[in-house]
Amino acid sequence: MLEDNIHKQICEYIKLQYPDFEFNTDMSGIKLTIGQAKKIKKLRSSRAFPDIVIYEPTTKYCGLFLEVKKETPFKINGDLKKCEHLKEQQIKMDKLIYKGYSCSFVWSLDMAINVINEYLDEI
Repeated sequence: MLEDNIHKQICEYIKLQYPDFEFNTDMSGIKLTIGQAKKIKKLRSSRAFPDIVIYEPTTKYCGLFLEVKKETPFKINGDLKKCEHLKEQQIKMDKLIYKGYSCSFVWSLDMAINVINEYLDEI
């Protein structure tokens, strides 16, 4: 399944199951002109932010970030696959974790549901 489709499914799931939760998503999959892309870049503190953020604090975390992929970003041994963009995303997620957020890579709707439910167990 395409990453864009998984992303949309996760957003729909959150809207349906948790209508009172505030969340935001990047503009993943939207075709922008070069001018629009440059303007958006100027409005961000840095690159590699996860795709979806749920602004629902728990007793343990400030919020939940999800980085959506179309397949696992990990090798069989659990290491991150060799890719500069994945490395950059992991570094960003590590910084967010250090600041009190929960972060996870997800590559299916079922996986995202499990991560969200596990996160909400902390409420």
